[in-house]
Amino acid sequence: MKDKTIDYVLRTTWLAVNKMYNEEAAKFDSTMATGFTLLSIDPEKGTPSTSLGPKMGMEATSLSRILKTMETRGLIERKPNPEDGRGVLIHLTDFGREKRAYSREKVLTFNDAIKKHIPLEKLQSFYEVAEVINELISNKKIYNQKDNILK
Repeated sequence: MKDKTIDYVLRTTWLAVNKMYNEEAAKFDSTMATGFTLLSIDPEKGTPSTSLGPKMGMEATSLSRILKTMETRGLIERKPNPEDGRGVLIHLTDFGREKRAYSREKVLTFNDAIKKHIPLEKLQSFYEVAEVINELISNKKIYNQKDNILK
């Protein structure tokens, strides 16, 4: 680990996870992005399209492309939001629920495998470190900010 920066470790680990999920999803003519989207949609009530992007940490343009593909493949359907006439709810179709269950199974398998190889205390530390990194970034405490911690 010597000489590796924190961002390098985060990036290479995420790329490995992303590749693993995409290889698994490809076996079923899908992608990791589709699986993540399926898991982010409330299977009972649907999810407002406007809250899906922020929930997933994605830009609206990227999400629009994914949703259009998912709709074309029959995984989701868009319905008017009864609470907001201008809004749209994204609902899973029966096929979408089936693919969501598959995606959930793959995520749980990954989590179980990691938990078998890493002690709980180390995992807890990992979560704590990730939370601090996210807080520093979201509170803009790293670059050119009033409360810059690098000063």
